[in-house]
Amino acid sequence: MKRITDENLDRIKGGTISEAIWTGIAIASITIFISGIIKGITNPERCSNE
Repeated sequence: MKRITDENLDRIKGGTISEAIWTGIAIASITIFISGIIKGITNPERCSNE
């Protein structure tokens, strides 16, 4: 196992809160889109003519 110096520790960059938020939004969007497709296939409804 290698020892990491303080200089190397300062250079390590991790993920930010912003990346986590965008990832969560992307996962939610994909999930909602796919569930809409599945609902449309399994329970098709007629378009209403008003």
